[in-house]
Amino acid sequence: MSHLVVVESPTKAKTIRRFLPKEYRVEASMGHVRDLPASASQIPKKYKGEAWTRLGVNVEEDFDPLYVVPPEKAKVVKELKAALKDADALYIATDEDREGESIGWHLLEVLKPKVPVHRMVFHEITEKAINEALEKTREMDTSLVEAQETRRVLDRLVGYTLSPLLWKKVAPKLSAGRVQSVAVRIIVNREKERIVFVPATYWNIDAKLQVPGGAFGAALTHVAGVRIAAGRDFDDETGRLKDNLKPGVDVLQLGEDRAKALVDELKDASWTVDSVVSKMSSRSPAAPFITSSLQQEASRKLRLSARETMRVAQRLYEQGFITYMRTDSTHLSSEAVKASRDAIKRMYGDAYLHDGQRNYSNKVRNAQEAHEAIRPAGTEMKTREALKLSGIEGKLYELIWKRTVASQMADARLKTVTVKVGAGSGDNACTFRASGRTIEFPGFMRAYVEGSDDPDAELEDRESALPAIAEGDNPDCRELDARGSETKPPARLTDASLIRFLEAEGIGRPSTYASIIDTIVNRGYVSRQGSQLVPSFTAFATTNLLESNFGSLVDVGFTAEMEQTLDDIAGGGREPVPYLKKFFLGDDGLEGKVEQGLDKIDARSISEIKMEPWQPYSIRVGRFGPYVEHEEDGDKLKASIPEDWSPGDVTADKIRQLLEDANEGDRVLGIHPEHDVPVILRRGPYGHYVQLGEEEEGSKSKPKRISVPKGMDTGAVELETGVALLGLPRKLGVHPETGEDIMANIGRYGPYVQHKRTFGSLTPADDVLAVELPRALELIAKKEAKNKPLRTVGDHPETGDPIELFEGRYGPYVKHAKVNASLPKGADPEEITVEQAVELLNARAARKKKKPAARRKKK
Repeated sequence: MSHLVVVESPTKAKTIRRFLPKEYRVEASMGHVRDLPASASQIPKKYKGEAWTRLGVNVEEDFDPLYVVPPEKAKVVKELKAALKDADALYIATDEDREGESIGWHLLEVLKPKVPVHRMVFHEITEKAINEALEKTREMDTSLVEAQETRRVLDRLVGYTLSPLLWKKVAPKLSAGRVQSVAVRIIVNREKERIVFVPATYWNIDAKLQVPGGAFGAALTHVAGVRIAAGRDFDDETGRLKDNLKPGVDVLQLGEDRAKALVDELKDASWTVDSVVSKMSSRSPAAPFITSSLQQEASRKLRLSARETMRVAQRLYEQGFITYMRTDSTHLSSEAVKASRDAIKRMYGDAYLHDGQRNYSNKVRNAQEAHEAIRPAGTEMKTREALKLSGIEGKLYELIWKRTVASQMADARLKTVTVKVGAGSGDNACTFRASGRTIEFPGFMRAYVEGSDDPDAELEDRESALPAIAEGDNPDCRELDARGSETKPPARLTDASLIRFLEAEGIGRPSTYASIIDTIVNRGYVSRQGSQLVPSFTAFATTNLLESNFGSLVDVGFTAEMEQTLDDIAGGGREPVPYLKKFFLGDDGLEGKVEQGLDKIDARSISEIKMEPWQPYSIRVGRFGPYVEHEEDGDKLKASIPEDWSPGDVTADKIRQLLEDANEGDRVLGIHPEHDVPVILRRGPYGHYVQLGEEEEGSKSKPKRISVPKGMDTGAVELETGVALLGLPRKLGVHPETGEDIMANIGRYGPYVQHKRTFGSLTPADDVLAVELPRALELIAKKEAKNKPLRTVGDHPETGDPIELFEGRYGPYVKHAKVNASLPKGADPEEITVEQAVELLNARAARKKKKPAARRKKK
């Protein structure tokens, strides 16, 4: 007797094998085994020529999806079918959410088993959980499958219908998405707020006061009984006090002169403590992690992107270290609560235990997916050290462990003291305020304190105690400082803050947040500047088109309603086909709107980005990127927007300077002292460059040219700088280990230093004309470390050369010679074998060989 168990990944399969009897054979499907066609080449011959096949969904026949087995999954399917022949039962053990249910259903459709089928469901990979899942199998949940299929069909209809419109009206190769376009709009709107933001300047006074018990700081809050204006009192778009505030009555905006005059007035004044107010408060721990809160905290504390967080969490889950990581339930099982409470007693003592079990209610709209929070797996609550976890896996596990344990700990008790101190009289009567906080009992803070999206925010576990102060005391003023401040524009969104917004509005699902952010970054709608998500000019133009013509599709409320509909379908409360018909084919359906848009949308006007602070200029997005066009004194001036410009950093002055630079003539810097020919400063399509001599008519050789580094003021470039640039590359010295030359030069992607075949980019703070050997060696060492493989998979059976595993921009990949091959979605890099790597590399090499042939055929 043998049983076949199918899971998604080799790592999950390896872990489950430890807990099953020998008669159970566990195999991996490597994710989905079939999907909608990714290209025309995947459409079966019998359907080719049908108009609907472009979508992969037969909109004429109840939106029946056309599923195909992708070429890269053909071998997996063949192996699973062979394994099923020897089995007398099939167990589908894919993940317990909608995605996992869908993978399981597709497996049944492809394998067509003739033996009994059982659906195993578990949220952690432990011996107890697996055995319970074996005893309590169920049928496939068709409602979950339908909901996932409807989601997939909706995404395909939106993407494949709107994207061609974007290609024609904005720029080639763009894409639209049901949720991704909403996310882009949210990020674009935040950038618009930054563009129209007008800073306001206001002043305050800081005092350093001394009492017998010690010194403390205090800030001015009132002058003559009127509150001093702070940043929250100003309008972001005008830089003036908000309309509902009466200047001098409700609030006083201190200027520099008045602030400094008050400082002079108060230097000799007597200071008196008017009041001392103490207050006790308590803080309760945050709920255990759900997917979104884990992504947010990992972003804040570990600087991980949402995608990186999920990749690491997936590995931890599949190795049996944590429970299922795609969930929006904060519930903990009774076993988990007991394990947490035992750990608290053992590590912190009984005083740190909460009186009873803490239960947390879900705050996520339309909460669903798995039914327990993310926590350490099992019933022992083992620490990172006990499990011998290291690196980023260890750090993320520790974050999960601390959050879980803290959720069952006692409240923290805090004491805050607020002191008001008076000085001066009459119109110069000033009130200063000082506050302090002490932790009377740390409670859960011994284990965990939640992070903040505000980098300037003070963490709750920080103490700031005041010395002993009593009402009526007369402190000495040791220092007075008038301090000017300026309001800040709204902060750009990060992975953490975008996820929090999407979650609060009910847009997307925990399992989709990482892929949403990945998609908008990879498609060029958004770039990363540190942890910030910065929209491109293309994102502005695309949002213009969608807002003007398909407003509901990028409306937060409409998208949230769509998620609710999908949840209703998952619960069996709504049929998918009528909904799809109304959405796509109805009177106000997507198909008709796109057909109208092809005729009525003016590509030139829709791609124009107008912002009040940029006046009289505007920026357009064309087929070759963003540019500015402006008519001045009858002349039409035009300039491409530099790649390193982001919309929020553009000003009218920067645009004016860009136009002047782009349309200025060549400038002769002087005669080269060695070559006796002019050194000319010119501007090309990619920026300024210096050229040695003029081009000679009829000559096949071109004069030497070299780019002017970005950030260098071209107006200040003189002959000496031009000669130095033309003298590149320059030798900085030799490498202390290899004896090879270290060179500095400027290439296609900017200034760099070079050691053999390693190129290290210079930072904006480095000067290619002045960088020295020690700095070059530092940059080269960093680049060489970055280029090192994660591990060597093994030697290639044919060449004997190593196959190496790397972490790339779009995920892990294997490399052999000059061929790189990405790992399939769901594959664990640590489990890739030589045989699997060779198969991936051969498939990649075959695809590369086919492309030139296809191009020749077209000719």
